[in-house]
Amino acid sequence: MPTENAAVSSLRPMPDDWQRALAVVAHPDDLEYGAAAAIAEWADAGREIGYLLVTRGEAGIDGLAPPACAAVREAEQRAAAAHVGVHAVEFLDGHRDGVIEAGTALRRDLAAAVRRHRPELLITLNHRDTWFGTQWNTPDHRVVGCAVLDAPADAGNRWIFPDLADTQGLAPWSGVRWTAVSGSPRPTHAAEVGPGIPRAVASLAAHTTYIKALTAPDQDPHAYARDFLDRSFARAAARHHGRPAVLFEVFRH
Repeated sequence: MPTENAAVSSLRPMPDDWQRALAVVAHPDDLEYGAAAAIAEWADAGREIGYLLVTRGEAGIDGLAPPACAAVREAEQRAAAAHVGVHAVEFLDGHRDGVIEAGTALRRDLAAAVRRHRPELLITLNHRDTWFGTQWNTPDHRVVGCAVLDAPADAGNRWIFPDLADTQGLAPWSGVRWTAVSGSPRPTHAAEVGPGIPRAVASLAAHTTYIKALTAPDQDPHAYARDFLDRSFARAAARHHGRPAVLFEVFRH
C-alpha cells in the first residue's frame, strides 16, 4: 500500500517552458492567499503576468457600502499586485460580488481576456467544492474557477463567440497549454518558493482595510499576513519534502 510520503513525493515541478500567464480570480485578495509567492518569483525571472479580477470585491466588507468598498478594494489589489511585480491589473464589469453567475456572459468575458493577453498559462483559485476536503467553498470561487478551465477552448474556437473577432478584433488564441489551480484539495504540482515569500506577505498585507474588517480593527495586517502564509507554507512543506511551496492542481489543454 502506498504511504502518505510516497503520495507527497509524487507532486511534480510546475511547467517552466512558458513566458506569459494570466491569473483570473473572483475577488481582490484571492491570489494573495497563497499563489502570490510563486507569481513573485516568476515575475522576477522575467515572465509576463497579468491579473484579471471578475469583481471588485464590493460585497466583502459589511460596514462599507458596495460603491465605496469597490474603490478601496480595487486600490488595495493594485498595490498588492505591485508588491509581486505585477502591474497589468484589470477588473471586469457586469459581474456582482457574491452572486457571479455561471453562463455565457462570464465565458465570453474570459474568452476575450485570453485572446487579449494570449497567455500560455492560466492561474486561478480552487474551483472544487471544498477547501482541505471539509471546508465548503464559495459559489464565486467555484463558478469562476470552472469558467477559467473552460476559457482556453472558448478562446480558441472562432465560432463560439464570433463577435469577439468581428467587433473587437480579438482573433482566436489556442496557445493556452495549462491552467494551474491554487488552493485545490487535489494538488498535482509544486512551485518551490523562497525569495518570493516576504513579497507575498507584503502583498497580502496590502489588503489593509479588508484584513481589519475580517479580523479586528487593531489587527496588524503584516502580522496577520505573515501568520497566515507561514501556516500555509508549512502545510505545503509537509506535502513536499519539507520545502516551502505553492501547490497547484494543473490541467492540460
